[in-house]
Amino acid sequence: MSTRSVIAVTMGDPAGIGPEIVVRSLADPLVQQVAFCHVVGSRSVLEDACQRCGLSASILDSEYACIENVGNIQRGDYQYGEISADCGIASFEYIKKSIELAKSGAVQAVATAPINKESLRAGGVPFIGHTEIFGELTNTKDPLTLFEVKDLRVFFLTRHVSLRRACELVTKERIEDYVVRCSRALEQLGITEGTMAIAGLNPHSGEHGLFGSEEGDAIVPAVEALQKAGYNVVGPVSADSVFHLALQGRYNSVLSLYHDQGHIATKTYDFERTISITCGMPILRTSVDHGTAFDIAGRGQASAVSMIEAISVAAKYAPFWNA
Repeated sequence: MSTRSVIAVTMGDPAGIGPEIVVRSLADPLVQQVAFCHVVGSRSVLEDACQRCGLSASILDSEYACIENVGNIQRGDYQYGEISADCGIASFEYIKKSIELAKSGAVQAVATAPINKESLRAGGVPFIGHTEIFGELTNTKDPLTLFEVKDLRVFFLTRHVSLRRACELVTKERIEDYVVRCSRALEQLGITEGTMAIAGLNPHSGEHGLFGSEEGDAIVPAVEALQKAGYNVVGPVSADSVFHLALQGRYNSVLSLYHDQGHIATKTYDFERTISITCGMPILRTSVDHGTAFDIAGRGQASAVSMIEAISVAAKYAPFWNA
């Protein structure tokens, strides 16, 4: 256990696939090799998930894992695949407990299973998702989202806003702020070498104003100022090539300018192994990048590939984060 990173793993929404993919992950040889997991959830739900997945419940308390039994919901209190206020409240409390464990030093990082936004709302939880919860409970004003798949790392200048609003947020000041913060986040992950690329917004990065002015008005001035300040950053690099070049090793990361620009690039390459890392906080948090999959929940069929990857990525970066 001493050579493994210690990771809190939240169970996610009890009515979704979270319990299944968590217990499958505990049985995975890679996870057992790199992490000791404090699973935060309901013991009865997790035991039921073990049975549905054909696993022994002994994996919940072993040399590889232990249970932080919150005990706020029992298996008979809800139906799989249905929105539930109780499940929304329960999943929020798992996240809250995992943050407490990280703050106390009991764990080095947190890996989260999926939650359901409608269940959160039904339960009166005043947050729309993980990032907002972690931001509030760690007193972090604007957490950074980083996607990682293989050697491709993608930050996001904007997230859940309309495309029109995202274009309005492409400003010199915002780009400079984000590159500084993203560079700091990379250092926390132990990544100190390489160049960050800023994706272009318009086709062919605007072709010197032929297809739009944002590159010339905001991105180029920001890059020039950042380079003058000593940051290893280039751009704009056309979005139709920048992600491929980053996968080939040209860049250590890409700053995507809007939500779908980076999501499409990473998820098309490998949907299940695209992992979300929340940076800019005192706590390292990784997450699967899929939902609760209510349509197959409770059947023991859900793939744990993304959950395994989320735990593995947390274990990989935890020693650097806590150095």
